[in-house]
Amino acid sequence: MPVILAEKPSQAKAYAEAFSNVKKGDGFLSIPACQQFPGGAKLTWGIGHLVELKNPSEYKGEWKRWSLGTLPIVPERFEFKPTRRTMKQFNVVKRLLKEADEIIVATDCDREGENIARSIISMSGAWSKPTRRLWINSLEVDEVRKGFASLKEGERYLPLYEEAQARQVGDWLVGINTSRLYTLLLKQKGIEDVFSVGRVQTPTLNLIYERQKEIENFKPEPFFEIEGTFHTEAGTYKGKMKGRYKTKEEVSRMLDGKGVSERETGLVKDVKKQVKHQKPPKLHSLSTLQSAMNKKYKYSPSKVLKIVQSLYDQPLKLVTYPRTDTQHITHSEFSYLKNNLSAYQKVAGADFEPASLNPNKRYVDDAKVQEHYAIIPTKKIPQARTVEGLRQDQRNVYMEIVNSALAMFHHDYVYEETTITTDVKTLDFFTRGRVEKDRGWKELFYKGDSKKKDGDTLLPPVVKGMTAEAKVNVTEDETKPPKPFTEGQLITMMKTCGQMIDEDEEVRATLKEVEGLGTEATRSSIIETLIKQEYIKVNKNIVSVTEKGRILCEAVSGTLLAKPAMTAKWEKYLKKIGQGAGKKTAFIDNTIAFTHKIVEDAGEVVAKLEVSEAAKSQVSGKGRGKGGKWAPAEPVASCPACGKGQIMDRKTFYGCSEYKAGCKQTFNKRILGKTLSKTAIKQLCEKGKTNKIKGFKGKKPFDASLVLKDGKVEFDFVNQ
Repeated sequence: MPVILAEKPSQAKAYAEAFSNVKKGDGFLSIPACQQFPGGAKLTWGIGHLVELKNPSEYKGEWKRWSLGTLPIVPERFEFKPTRRTMKQFNVVKRLLKEADEIIVATDCDREGENIARSIISMSGAWSKPTRRLWINSLEVDEVRKGFASLKEGERYLPLYEEAQARQVGDWLVGINTSRLYTLLLKQKGIEDVFSVGRVQTPTLNLIYERQKEIENFKPEPFFEIEGTFHTEAGTYKGKMKGRYKTKEEVSRMLDGKGVSERETGLVKDVKKQVKHQKPPKLHSLSTLQSAMNKKYKYSPSKVLKIVQSLYDQPLKLVTYPRTDTQHITHSEFSYLKNNLSAYQKVAGADFEPASLNPNKRYVDDAKVQEHYAIIPTKKIPQARTVEGLRQDQRNVYMEIVNSALAMFHHDYVYEETTITTDVKTLDFFTRGRVEKDRGWKELFYKGDSKKKDGDTLLPPVVKGMTAEAKVNVTEDETKPPKPFTEGQLITMMKTCGQMIDEDEEVRATLKEVEGLGTEATRSSIIETLIKQEYIKVNKNIVSVTEKGRILCEAVSGTLLAKPAMTAKWEKYLKKIGQGAGKKTAFIDNTIAFTHKIVEDAGEVVAKLEVSEAAKSQVSGKGRGKGGKWAPAEPVASCPACGKGQIMDRKTFYGCSEYKAGCKQTFNKRILGKTLSKTAIKQLCEKGKTNKIKGFKGKKPFDASLVLKDGKVEFDFVNQ
């Protein structure tokens, strides 16, 4: 009997809806005999990772203590173990996989999903069993059924597992060693704190720091421009000469040379009118959606990912797979979008005649769709009450996705651009204005907004040859520093950081090839990690580097850890592994060599680092233990979300040590006036429920237990 392995319970539940008379077991579901499975099937699930890499101390006891003398930490063989918190479910899955005559891998359709499944299969001793792969982009019932009816050969996706494991081991090596290394070296400089370092998060931090230094070191320079105000029989308008001048004297000499005084008579030399078309925007990948929602609503990238994931997951299933890096769809998706066009228009409250019902390569290109296509609405058309029942942030994200799909069928945005050239004693002044002719696709995104958009400037109806009374004046301004990044711009910066590198064409090309730092699935978690580690802070959506972040950037200055180049080369080779053209062992060997090099060289750089007493005071103290002595944070319990990391005391909250790998599990230290002890957090993680806690402060004081459901803490009043 085949066993279907899903990634999480909600995913398994969505799969089960595609079959009839499914019966529930302990940690699995039984699918009766059907067309797809004549002998029936078992459907079971992980809870994210049921298997994790061992901690350093589980290889050697001496590796538990943080010491420069033990670095680098490199096990002879990397070993995995079942996650303690999810051991019960692991044992269920292990038994089912051993009994199976075939395994159907049905975890998320990406590298990490493949890693989760194959790690469980390997640890269960079922590696030799034949496998097939479910590969779908939507959890709708009909898409699930189609997916099970056209399962892929499992071995086809093994390179993705090799790639993900290479990344997992590489990140473990770099993270464990460099975090200990820089924490201990900076301790020698009098800084009492724990410094998390990573192959992606650290160069990302350094790019933000480089922008901040550029702003701080920027010296404004004055410049002068020449403007004119023109009065004609048709009306008044303003114009400006091209070019800037460094001094007012330089401007005066030029004007005097032309014999131009403050009051002159000019001539309308030319009037050009050009109708321009702006095509609808492309469909959304995860990163473009994150950037758009941050710009419109100030949502953080991690929040956008959570929202779009909730729209994808059971029970909503309103959008397609979210962690995609493409902005294209295939002809198949275009067909169902076209067939449901009027229904989507009704959902969006948008009534327009489509400009075309034919696929356009700007949006529809089978060749540009590899693993996943762009984020679009599913075939499931929600009722009005369903949309109204969404949280406001869910509704905002969903409508953005719906409108981006509708825009593909809409008319261009059309405007008329007018350029007036006014001559004053052979000096040309230029005036530009824009008049909107057809809002086209923009009406989808600016409903009910009657204000002028896109710099509309109405100009008087002047004609060529018309006389203009001119008032010429000189304006003074100064150069402006670069603007700091917004949180949404960090996503774009990470993806396009190759454009910021001038000195190395090869590195720039590599970064473009691998699409910058991180992946669609990890960029938001990297930003979240930088915030949690107190390397950056976000105030009113503006990002700045903290003193702690500044110290780390100075400490890694000049090393490969500070440069996107290393990560770009890693990602390039990791992609080769995923394509079956690279070897996991070669990647790990190179990472080990890199780790040795960093450990050898870091001390010299940090020794030259100068840290002020004010900076030491500002940063130190977060890692102090009893008696004020420094000590690494001790784990409270195994993480209940990813099953891989440890829940650590993070000063103002409890959080997972696997934050850099994307785990978002956190616990507030205070809930309704009660401070949660480590014992309570341990109970939540290990048992899913605390003992009764007295004295919560609501409208009236009350007692209750806390329970953990889907990563969130809720009150339990049963038997209270």
